[in-house]
Amino acid sequence: MVRKKRVVLTFPHSLVDKPITYHLVKDYGLVFNILKARVTPREEGRLVLEIEGKRENLNRGIKFLKDLGIKIEPLAQDIRWIEERCTHCGACLAICPTRAFIIDPKTYKVSFNKKKCIVCELCIKACPYRAMEIKF
Repeated sequence: MVRKKRVVLTFPHSLVDKPITYHLVKDYGLVFNILKARVTPREEGRLVLEIEGKRENLNRGIKFLKDLGIKIEPLAQDIRWIEERCTHCGACLAICPTRAFIIDPKTYKVSFNKKKCIVCELCIKACPYRAMEIKF
């Protein structure tokens, strides 16, 4: 059975230059998508990943990360689109790096695809009508 998890990985500075994600693919057969990253040499690193794989491999991969000293937390936030507030102005379209927002060319109505969202929060700052908010 294939499972998918969204997690936040916090690396100690001693692991920032190590090929950790390489091992998730090679040793555990996991597929991942980096949703957000902030990795700086000699500092703490942080990755937001969506990891997918067989349940057993996913559990083994998570254990591998924990054994290395990587802090793992579930992604505790999500973006919520409040359609009633949306005026379909399109401010979110240009700012969204994953194209989670699309506009219907016939009706000029904006729609939001939550599965494409990486919780970068750019839409929250861009929306003049506060139709986007963080849901914890």
